[in-house]
Amino acid sequence: MPRPKKCRRVFALPEIKGMKPIGIPMRECNSPIIMTVEEYEAIRLIDFEGLTQEACAKQMEVSRTTITAIYMEARKKISEALVKANVLIIAGGNFSVQYPHGHACCCSKRQKEEEEKE
Repeated sequence: MPRPKKCRRVFALPEIKGMKPIGIPMRECNSPIIMTVEEYEAIRLIDFEGLTQEACAKQMEVSRTTITAIYMEARKKISEALVKANVLIIAGGNFSVQYPHGHACCCSKRQKEEEEKE
């Protein structure tokens, strides 16, 4: 039996739920690509904030090899969305949100519940 996945720590939920190609109606877009919240966080920390993979792994409380795998999967999804004109949706994953006051909330279950309501 595989070991359960450890919750990855993120510091903020994405401000957007996804992106779509400009000039292509939604009905003509290829199938959507789903990027998890922890993949988004890895891209945000490494590419936007300029952290090293080691520093990113420390912040997200996972190993460097895990962050490398998460980061590479996120980049693959972004490139596929750009090249194939796919919709990119940010949703789901196995994460907890670390709030500024120091407490954490395991939000992956809550996010699934919110998506089911919509």
